[in-house]
Amino acid sequence: MRPKDFRKDRRPPSGRGAHSGPARTPHRSPERAENWLYGLHAVQAALANPRRKSHRILLTARAAEILGDKLLARIRVEPADAEAISRLLPPGAVHQGAALSCDPLPGRDLDDVLKVETGGRRRIVLVLDQLSDPHNVGAILRTAAAFGVTAVVVQDRHAPPQSGALAKAASGALETLPYVEVVNIARALDRLAEAGFWRVALASDGEQTLAQATSDGDIALVLGSEGDGIRRLVREHCDSSAAIPIDKAIESLNVSNAAAIALYEIRRS
Repeated sequence: MRPKDFRKDRRPPSGRGAHSGPARTPHRSPERAENWLYGLHAVQAALANPRRKSHRILLTARAAEILGDKLLARIRVEPADAEAISRLLPPGAVHQGAALSCDPLPGRDLDDVLKVETGGRRRIVLVLDQLSDPHNVGAILRTAAAFGVTAVVVQDRHAPPQSGALAKAASGALETLPYVEVVNIARALDRLAEAGFWRVALASDGEQTLAQATSDGDIALVLGSEGDGIRRLVREHCDSSAAIPIDKAIESLNVSNAAAIALYEIRRS
């Protein structure tokens, strides 16, 4: 159901067909704190996702043309110009003329995700220990989707929310890849072990290379925050640790870059 204020005011906020005055910022609904996704890829993927409950969409004429009538048939389009959309979003948000107000995705259960058939392909689960930067996590989601990762597991209290920044960086992967929020990372690793996963901590002081540390079976790869790395308790729940060999002049890799290298190495082995 649409918020009452939009049933009363059906005028487009700005853009083609709008009133001739200066562009105005559309109202925020008093009934719900709005969660905005933005950027063409993120909005397109959200609209195509039947699990995503959407409420309103603001589009420039060009963005509406790119998304197409078929995808937009499920939601009423509110025409807007780029400036009006920018005023709804965080400063500097690159929205490409598209902003979608929607609910966060429903939570996913780890056990349910692990039951999904993979056609015999090795399962890989990424476990992110206290990564809080939405751009890094979004980039990891995008890479994980490219390498056919089964799920990305995060701790609910120490992970970025499903914000526009996360969805934009993920470039649609937030809608297609299970993003599992758990209360306790260590317990989730125990559950993965019970399901047959070999748990590998990726760390600069890892005892082996990835090729040596990974077996032929299912892999749970744990990555820690760039500042503090993997917590001691979490690392104690891993079966082995591995490092990416890099030049000593470089202290460490960005975590999203490390994830991409590690996933490539696992998939090719």
